Amino acid sequence: MENQTTSIPERWAPRFFTIWTGQAFSLFGSSLVQFTLVWWLTQKTGSATVLATATLVALLPQIIFAPFIGALVDRWNRRLIMIIADGIIALVTAFLFYLFATDQIQVWQIYLVMFIRSFGGAFHQPAMTASTSLMVPDKHLAQLSGANQLLQGLVGIVAPPLGALLIEAFSTQNVLLIDIATAALAILPLLFIPVPQPARAEHKQTASYWEDLREGFQYVVQWRGLLGLTILAMILNFMLTPSSALLPLVITKIFNGGAKELGISEALFGVGMIAGGILLGIWGGFKRRIVTSFSGIIGIGAGCVMIGFVPADKFYLLLAANFIIGFTQVFANGPLMAILQSTVAPDKQGRVFSLLGAGATAMMPLSLLVSGPIADQFGIRFWFIFGGAVCILMTIVGAFIPAIMNVENNHEAARTPVTE
Repeated sequence: MENQTTSIPERWAPRFFTIWTGQAFSLFGSSLVQFTLVWWLTQKTGSATVLATATLVALLPQIIFAPFIGALVDRWNRRLIMIIADGIIALVTAFLFYLFATDQIQVWQIYLVMFIRSFGGAFHQPAMTASTSLMVPDKHLAQLSGANQLLQGLVGIVAPPLGALLIEAFSTQNVLLIDIATAALAILPLLFIPVPQPARAEHKQTASYWEDLREGFQYVVQWRGLLGLTILAMILNFMLTPSSALLPLVITKIFNGGAKELGISEALFGVGMIAGGILLGIWGGFKRRIVTSFSGIIGIGAGCVMIGFVPADKFYLLLAANFIIGFTQVFANGPLMAILQSTVAPDKQGRVFSLLGAGATAMMPLSLLVSGPIADQFGIRFWFIFGGAVCILMTIVGAFIPAIMNVENNHEAARTPVTE
């Protein structure tokens, strides 16, 4: 399969990875801020309702606004979108620094900052993802996805304990300064390195925003393979989201563990992601990326089922299961992203990625509402067995749907030229 564009220069790597490195630092800074704010809310209020509200506030922009933002990402200059989004996020963090430094901080202000940061991320993420396919050759997209998963695993392991150490050593507001500095590192390369833009077809130059928005929905609905993957991703997210929320209860109530055991379990998940990211980055996966992705989904499902059946006196098997989930998650997500980046028309990727992200994110609060009462009724570990089994079953069903299995080859033949 060829990439959407033939204008990617041979020396693409220095330009792209300079931007990628800046974004990696920004991701780390954002993770520190996230940990810092959650920790402050935990210590200040001790309220589960406050923490749940904070989570919901951070999800809302991704659910409500993302489908509408995607059309803007495809219309506007993606490099400027990333610069402005990073800049706004840094500004609200600076405002938060001022509130902490002057001891004026209140819970509702934390909510507001979380909302604005998430809103900026709803612009930034599809802009960066859509730009990637125009800067990286198709044959390297799966390996890059492995590198992204590796990065997420590293940040997931390093950011929480480092954030805790920094809060103890300095203060909450000084930790926030790190995020402002890392945002600057993300913006700086974008000021000097051009990011390719997909050229809009001549007949679309005068199209309205609402026409672009409708076109994005039609593009997803009419492409049966893409629609099937979107629905599958939503179902899988619905089934898998409660596992992370219920895991602390499994550890405390079934295995009689505490914070130490939970920390080790989460660390093993992160180690699994790192190991999977390294392997995918080197190997790249099977020739048919959908096969790699489906193999990863089955691995995640098997890991969840394993947690559901592990005897209470064999905690090490739960750790092994969490490692497997982290390891196979890389192979589920990485190739799927590479498939979309290499097959979706460049001038529609902002809309497609935003729609897919909004649909998957919307499943998170919904699944938590449903899984809680079910876990109370049938036992904490029931959802792990049920959700994992459904994931495996849905993947097997998907393997027998030609439109999904051939999604890498049944996309639109027309390609959109790229301009600098």
